[in-house]
Amino acid sequence: MNRSVNRTKKILVVDDDMAHAKMLETLINDWGYKTELAGDGTIAVDRVKEQAFDMVLMDMKMVKMSGMEALQRIKALNPSVPVIIMTAYSSVQTAVNALKIGAYDYLTKPLDFDKLKLTIERIFESIYLKSENKDLKSRLKAQAFTHDIIGDTPAMKALLDTIKMVAPTDASVLVSGESGTGKELVAAAIHYNSLRKDNTFVRINCAAITETLLESELFGHEKGAFTGADKARKGKFLFAHNGSILLDEIGEMSLFVQAKLLRVIQEKEITPVGSDKSIVTDVRIIAASNKDLKKRSEQGLFRQDLYYRLNVVNIQIPPLRERREDIPTLATLFLEEFSKKNRRGIKGFTPDAMDVMIRYEWEGNVRELKNCVERSVVLSQSDYISRMDLEFLEMDDTAQQSIGIDVGNTSLSKIEQKAILETLAASEGNKSETARRLGITRKTLLKKLKQYGKH
Repeated sequence: MNRSVNRTKKILVVDDDMAHAKMLETLINDWGYKTELAGDGTIAVDRVKEQAFDMVLMDMKMVKMSGMEALQRIKALNPSVPVIIMTAYSSVQTAVNALKIGAYDYLTKPLDFDKLKLTIERIFESIYLKSENKDLKSRLKAQAFTHDIIGDTPAMKALLDTIKMVAPTDASVLVSGESGTGKELVAAAIHYNSLRKDNTFVRINCAAITETLLESELFGHEKGAFTGADKARKGKFLFAHNGSILLDEIGEMSLFVQAKLLRVIQEKEITPVGSDKSIVTDVRIIAASNKDLKKRSEQGLFRQDLYYRLNVVNIQIPPLRERREDIPTLATLFLEEFSKKNRRGIKGFTPDAMDVMIRYEWEGNVRELKNCVERSVVLSQSDYISRMDLEFLEMDDTAQQSIGIDVGNTSLSKIEQKAILETLAASEGNKSETARRLGITRKTLLKKLKQYGKH
């Protein structure tokens, strides 16, 4: 265990033989731990009441209070603190009994100091691993809860907290955000962490279907209700009964269908197209839009009464450019995914490549980043994604300045040549260093230089 880490660990040494206790104090301090001494079991119990210790090393045989009694009281005060018992060979059975009531381990006197050191290290290592395992389980649970939503910025943490609060309820939710921010992931997280999670989650893109067909898709239709309706059909709301439905891009829904949707929300029933009979349905509605529905309602393009019905809880997903700190994590996850999928051995990104991605505006948000990484993985000729692998991105002025190249009307081959020759000059002609900086193999570099007439 690292000595600097040891300095944060405090061990209580309990022994009424003060000469022996002092010797242990010197020895353990020299190993890098903090120590405190207690001259008998009574004092040890009082110390544990007053402060937290990471371990207790205690003699079993003491005059004022035996180690067995002190152990029982200490474990009652702090069940998690590990206690090592020191005992004479003749008292091994007593030590075994101590293990049964909570001692972590025992050592026989005279102590083998090497064994003592290893025992302390082993116990702290075991505690550390258990803590790591607990943290891992907690993180996996959180990942399962958020259904693949990645982000560690304050805005994303607030978003995840909101999902956690709203998911168990039946409140309607309006998820707002630019295209590609992950509105469908948020909707899925809400459903799969709600009481409806064992029932159907239906998704429908309102922008991809015409008005007439959308009404039928949502509410179903009777045979002969319109041209081509050769048989009756159930709508999405019936499929989603007792579950949830995501109405994506709801801002594109016509005012006519909006009126029918409002009735569904108010009456908890649907009427299929061509039918005069209503069907009761219990569906949680999650709406999503990349448009400002409040503004559209003020313009008469979206029903105001429907807007307020849907907007019980509003979840606003921040665009990727407002949470650039998450880009390295997202990019790395996508890299691992597509490297495995495409059987490529891509190991990571060069610093320059990551700098380009962090500075890029990502108008298509996470979806655009994902597509960018997939393309780079497929086309890269190196073990690392380099700046040149990202030249297909249309950089703004800030990003161009950050990589030191004015792309202007220059062709990609000229940009590549300029990057290689400038890096070679900056590396003082060292080809291995140049290849490392560019994230390409030395063989590839030599091939390029040969093309430029630079042998």
